[in-house]
Amino acid sequence: MAAADKGKKAKVAEEGGSPSPWPSTASPELLQSFSKLQEIQDQLEKINVKASDEVLVLVQNFNVLRKPILVRRNEVIGTIREFWSTALITHPILGDLFSEEDKKILQHMSSLEVEEAKDVKSGYSIIFNFSPNPYFEDEKLIKTYCFNEEGKLSIMCQPIKWKDGKGTTDGNVHDKGGKRPYTSECFFTWFSETVKRDGRVDQIAEIIRDDLWSNPLRHFQEEVDAMDLYGEAEGEGDKGLGGGNEGAEEDEDGDDEEVEDDDNKEYNEKDGDGEEEDIGEDEDDGDTDADTDEDE
Repeated sequence: MAAADKGKKAKVAEEGGSPSPWPSTASPELLQSFSKLQEIQDQLEKINVKASDEVLVLVQNFNVLRKPILVRRNEVIGTIREFWSTALITHPILGDLFSEEDKKILQHMSSLEVEEAKDVKSGYSIIFNFSPNPYFEDEKLIKTYCFNEEGKLSIMCQPIKWKDGKGTTDGNVHDKGGKRPYTSECFFTWFSETVKRDGRVDQIAEIIRDDLWSNPLRHFQEEVDAMDLYGEAEGEGDKGLGGGNEGAEEDEDGDDEEVEDDDNKEYNEKDGDGEEEDIGEDEDDGDTDADTDEDE
């Protein structure tokens, strides 16, 4: 039987087909089990492909439902000063990428958007919107990730149009006249990179898309809790959220003054007690003098 199997393999090879993937030394019973198992796997694969197609349709439908809600979310976020820059800087992973100069640039960031391709599987774009600023001419910094039918990734972005003296690197060339030193981990350097480092998937983009964009309030809230910005908003009035911790420092100074006032009050009360005692003694002296006069 084994010889017959070998002959069958040879015949398949001669006809230009693929040889059997199963070991030639396998018993007929084992070969039959392998064959049945392969049929089952083929059936599962067909179901998996169908499921993937239907999941994409569902994702597309839910993206349509999310769109008006995301628009409303952006409108509310627009009322909170420096919301996106704060959420980015306080993110436990992304925050490590920002230099002090990057943080100054982010103060001019007005909003962030993640736009999915209509068919979802083709890719997405990450968009940073900026108000007019002294650093670059661009109002939008866009980085797009595209996947072809084979799933191969390509990255597209436009070089940042830096203003004179404010240039950074575009990932390849460093302007020696620029004020900012070249660092490979600079966030805006990443924004101009079109090649995956070490062939790995761009984790920064995945974090922005899957974590920060999905729930930015979580990371902004961590900053609120850490700096007690709500309490500061009450004390500072028009500064609102994200305005820094100057109010907290003033409150601390105020507390110190109150403590000093309490000490002065206690000290004055003690002095007052002393003065009352002196007055009493004077009155006694006056009575004594009066008695002396009467005696005379």
